[in-house]
Amino acid sequence: MSQFDVFCIGNAIVDILAPCDEDFLVTNGVVKGAMNLIDATRSGLLLSRMGEHVEASGGSAGNTAAGVAGFGGRAAFSGKVRNDQLGELYRHDIRAQGVSFDTEPLSDGPPTATSMIFVTPDGERSMNTYLGACLELGPDDVEEDKARNSSVTYFEGYLWDPPLAKTMIRQTAHFAHEGGREVAMTLSDPFCVDRYRDEFLDLMRSGTVDIVFANESELKSLYETQSFEDALERVRKECKLAAVTRSEHGSVVVRGDETEVVEAIKIERLVDTTGAGDLYAAGFLFGYTTGRSLRDCGRLGSLAAGLVIQQIGPRPKQDLRREAEARGLMAG
Repeated sequence: MSQFDVFCIGNAIVDILAPCDEDFLVTNGVVKGAMNLIDATRSGLLLSRMGEHVEASGGSAGNTAAGVAGFGGRAAFSGKVRNDQLGELYRHDIRAQGVSFDTEPLSDGPPTATSMIFVTPDGERSMNTYLGACLELGPDDVEEDKARNSSVTYFEGYLWDPPLAKTMIRQTAHFAHEGGREVAMTLSDPFCVDRYRDEFLDLMRSGTVDIVFANESELKSLYETQSFEDALERVRKECKLAAVTRSEHGSVVVRGDETEVVEAIKIERLVDTTGAGDLYAAGFLFGYTTGRSLRDCGRLGSLAAGLVIQQIGPRPKQDLRREAEARGLMAG
């Protein structure tokens, strides 16, 4: 019996979200729809130019952990914060979601990470992330017991930006596999894939990663092709299991010769795509670690993603378990 269903590892980031128009992005040199790494000076400048905003605990893997817990799953998270005001906010928020979070905070050094997320009227989000304390997550933070005793250990591709985290992930994956568990990753962002394509492919081909999550753009970037069908066939051969999201076209899940095409849920209005992929992974992994079919895993992922994009912020305000029960997805 595993201690946790999903053990998530990622950048512990406080999101600062604000609406803006297209001209704001152009004027301030913000790359639309991407995650842009910035320094402390740039972070302060953008914050000073922000209008009304909302603060929320975020970070890709942290959002996934919170989503798993929202479905009633047993979730743990590892990420680095400083023992400052934002760090305390982050720790309080994620634990309040029912997630186990035991990573030791920094007592000095860089502050807790922030990501300024500008949301344009089309719902697209442009992220500007100052990694701060996240850069200190490393081998000393490996939680061997959690890796060995979680059904799936899941990490975000963004962790390939902080150098120390790469070593931590490889060590954690080793312990997970020694314990007979599986390891999953999300490709995170097409620009992230461009930076680390060879390393990501090696993680899959070497068996370090068993399960891959990606959206269509990320997968095509990984294989440097414009053909989604070609990219899908290639990932099918190189990874045990892959779940690929396609926005309003739903998702496709492949495992060996199996293929499941899952529809997106109908939404009333697209507000903010922040957290869509993170919550898809949460629903999918909750279903996967509780023994559900690949189709139902995809349906749980689509439900969570569909709910979060109809609000501002990366964590659904609805009770995910109740929403899944209402749609008949919690049976079995």
